[in-house]
Amino acid sequence: MPEAVVPQYGGACIAGIVPAVLGATPSEWLPSPARGARATVLLVLDGLGWWQLRRHELHAPLLAGAQGGPITSVAPTTTVAALASIATGVAPGEHGLVGYRMDLDGRTVQMLRWADARGDVRALHPPDVVQPVPPFLGGAVPVISKAEFEGTGFTQAHLRGGRMRGWRAVSSVPVLVRQALEAGETFVYAYYDGVDKVAHERGFGEFYEAELRAADRLVADVLSVLPPECALLVTADHGQVHVGERTQPLHAEVLRATARMSGEGRFRWLHARPGAAADLADAARTAHGGAAWVVERDEACARGWFGPRVSDAARRRLGDVAVVPFEDVSFDDPDERGDVLLECRHGSLTAEEMDVPLLAFAT
Repeated sequence: MPEAVVPQYGGACIAGIVPAVLGATPSEWLPSPARGARATVLLVLDGLGWWQLRRHELHAPLLAGAQGGPITSVAPTTTVAALASIATGVAPGEHGLVGYRMDLDGRTVQMLRWADARGDVRALHPPDVVQPVPPFLGGAVPVISKAEFEGTGFTQAHLRGGRMRGWRAVSSVPVLVRQALEAGETFVYAYYDGVDKVAHERGFGEFYEAELRAADRLVADVLSVLPPECALLVTADHGQVHVGERTQPLHAEVLRATARMSGEGRFRWLHARPGAAADLADAARTAHGGAAWVVERDEACARGWFGPRVSDAARRRLGDVAVVPFEDVSFDDPDERGDVLLECRHGSLTAEEMDVPLLAFAT
């Protein structure tokens, strides 16, 4: 069994980027062009893992030639947990967004939509209560992201207080960056989701390579509008593995002891039936221990997967047993709809998913 890649909280991890850039923590681990810059743009390319970039570097020559290297994401390596950690500067155990589908008082909520099978849950679970940590150290920074994300529950949770500057075409991103810098901003956050979407839908073939070329051009376009003494930092929230049709149901013995599930296919939380937690853990290890790390909640917390501190609220949102594949498979939840045919997935603690780039350019 391989070793899980544990996030390097307190060091070279995506949760440390914003505090280091904003001067709240030491910045020696940042690439040198990002240290001492008059202004910094942080561009997050959703889904661009370090190892995927290295294998396809001919299609992203600007990124491949930048200063910097790999840092770790957070656990789980999923967009909800990772983007919240980038924005807040803390681990998932502290900000509390611990998964793509999360248990909130017995309701399994899809956190990107902030909804369950019965609809929007913001009235029951306000975003600023579920995720209480102020983003960007409490600063009102410019946030350049898709206009359609404005006002969503997840945006309210991880970007509240930011001054939203929405874009509907990716060509607008460098224009919005330039306008923010010309207005005197010293830190700008920008987000682009194309790499992740194409990998999910198309895998790592020619569509992925075309998307990497587009992302590389976006970086070049943003770099072209930066004034002197400005740095561009590029990172990602997670990497990817190709799963394709290797999504499988959990074993019948596991399902018999399971009341419901949360998480995602590559970090599947099992919530035990009353009194069945020990039986559930044993059944999951027996059935799936050859393809996945099977850990109980307290063990995962003790290993530091979710950070040095796990709040009581975050702990309540975790299941009893986690099934976290190290093989290129995912585990299905029959109640989860809409993404069972994804080609590439993420969530687990393999290097392919955990290692992401932190790259820097200076003007």
